[in-house]
Amino acid sequence: MCLAEKWRMMDMETEFMMFKRKYLNDYFSKLEISSNEPDWNVMILQTMKFKDFLDCKALLDMIDDDDYVRKYKFILKAKFEEMVEWFITERLGITTRPVPAYASNNRRICLLDMYLIIEREGGYRYVTENNIWPMIAKEMGFE
Repeated sequence: MCLAEKWRMMDMETEFMMFKRKYLNDYFSKLEISSNEPDWNVMILQTMKFKDFLDCKALLDMIDDDDYVRKYKFILKAKFEEMVEWFITERLGITTRPVPAYASNNRRICLLDMYLIIEREGGYRYVTENNIWPMIAKEMGFE
């Protein structure tokens, strides 16, 4: 890679980070947040509402950080299900699918865990094309 390409790549990365920081700051400043909550992360998660795809992207950006997910997993699970439910009902118009999802044995499926495992394995397309679904199910504790 030539020096000009390296500089261009660095500029693109810097521009992306500036956009992300500005977008997230703008997004969170518009939320109705109470100052009684001691942890800003909890406040932000509790006040998130899903009205468009940018709201979904904000949540997905938050769960890119493994440490963040470990620390706030309980709240993130609920928000992730809320996001999926919004997408299924409002965007797709499907009202017959239950959220949260349940397996055939009436066992609840944690959609956040499933999402994280699928992302770690290379994404939905890769998992499907390589028939990794049985491994995903086993990792989630299903037979």
